[in-house]
Parts: sequence; C-alpha cells; structure tokens
Amino acid sequence: MTESTPPPPEPTDAVTPAFPSAPPAYSAVPATTGPAGLATAPVGKIRNTGTCFLLMIVTLGIYGWVWYFKTHDEMKRHTGTGLGGGIALVLAIFVGIVMPFLNSNEVGHLYERRGQKPPVSALTGLWALLLGWFFFVGAIVWFVKTNGALNAYWRSLGAR
Repeated sequence: MTESTPPPPEPTDAVTPAFPSAPPAYSAVPATTGPAGLATAPVGKIRNTGTCFLLMIVTLGIYGWVWYFKTHDEMKRHTGTGLGGGIALVLAIFVGIVMPFLNSNEVGHLYERRGQKPPVSALTGLWALLLGWFFFVGAIVWFVKTNGALNAYWRSLGAR
C-alpha cells in the first residue's frame, strides 16, 4: 500500500487579509447601568405634586420658576441633553408660554431613551395653553400629568 498525499491547494488570485475586517461604525454610547440594571447617571428628586402646587400658590408663581430650573437641570445631568436649568429659567421668565411644551417634551424623551412609550409629550402642553385661562384647570391638569410622569421616571430608577 502506498500512501498518497493530497495535492497542494491551487494558488488563487485573491489575497486573504492578515487582519479581519474593521468593526462596523459605532452608534451612540448606550447608557451605563449599574447593579440591577439601574442607570448610573444622577437621578432626580421626586417632588410631591400637591406640595409643588401649594408652593406655587403661596409664592405667587415664583416657585414655578424654581421647579422649571430644578427639573430641567436634573434631566440635563441625567441624560446629558436638553435645555438645562439656566436656559429653562431664562425661557420661563421671558417666554413662559413655551415652558409647558418644552418641559413635557423633555420628560417624554426620558421615556423614549429607554424604549418606552412616553406618558407625556409636547402636546401635553396644550392643556396649559388651551384651558389654562379657565380657573387654571388646564394648567393644573398639565402639571399633574407632567410632574407625575417625571416622578414615576425617577422612581423607576430608585429615587425615593
């Protein structure tokens, strides 16, 4: 019995690269998560809706500016995007009519970043615009919906 060795492979014209192909282009960096999947970005404070509303009445609306500043500042620190507290305060003072739309929109974006359906959006601001003049009913509905959605978001991240 003679052993036959297989013939050597035939040379090809294609050159095989020494390194594998480059990785695909990277997209935005996903949010980092810590233990139990909680985001490690700073989490905002839960504000009782009734207390906030009472403070707005007692301070004749000045607390509304504080609320806009604090909530926008917390959302910006948490996501790295958005208006931020300073710009939100300036807009609230000079063109306050846009703030219900902007605030609800940013709260909605918090949910969208996690792939969830947002409970509020810029359209939620229509409550304040269209029915705000009628004994503040629209403004109250807007505030309850927006502050409630923001509080629920912070709670879902472990805020107390």
